[in-house]
Amino acid sequence: MQGRKSWKEKEGIIMKRTFILILMTLVFTLIASAQRDEKEHPRTDSSTSREQAAPRVEPDRGVGNGHIPQRGPAPAPQQRAERPQPKNNPPAPQQEQRRSYRDQKDHPEAPHVHSENDKWVGHDSGRSDDHFHLEHPWEHGHFAGAIGARHVWRLHGGSRGRFNIGGFFFQCSPYDYDYVSDWYWDNDDIVIYDDPDHIGWYLAYNVRLGVYVHVLYLGP
Repeated sequence: MQGRKSWKEKEGIIMKRTFILILMTLVFTLIASAQRDEKEHPRTDSSTSREQAAPRVEPDRGVGNGHIPQRGPAPAPQQRAERPQPKNNPPAPQQEQRRSYRDQKDHPEAPHVHSENDKWVGHDSGRSDDHFHLEHPWEHGHFAGAIGARHVWRLHGGSRGRFNIGGFFFQCSPYDYDYVSDWYWDNDDIVIYDDPDHIGWYLAYNVRLGVYVHVLYLGP
């Protein structure tokens, strides 16, 4: 009887140890899986996934509301050079009239992107547009952060003259200042695209509003 009781005790100890071993293996597996998921899908306060973008929702008008263009605009067709004016009859100075980009009802006045077909409305002035001419392109270097639809940046303060995304700083083109009056500089999500026409500039697309402006990289 004593030997039989001792064997049952040993059997119980073995079962307890086996259970503990299985439990520890399960815990380590869950921890490793969580770490692997974090590496594959990193989340920081300077960027966000497409599912996290645009916390403030605008009325549905076919522009913005979290839509992210899959690619930037195509290069604009080459503009025909204007015929020079005679020197003895210079044109009278006139105040420049700003163009309206409202191509459909309820669409914004600013340059924007159509959600249904990723059409970049307004990016058609070509390389000869003097509004975006720079004497020293890339003066502060090229932007080393992620560009394009797969990376969304969160605005972290500043203004149109200097704003921060993930420790990188940009400035909006003065010609585009009027188009960012309704941006939330401490919360909006933007995507940076290459500008195929204007040397030295990038395009900053506002995910919430669906509008974009030319921006100059200022460095980290």
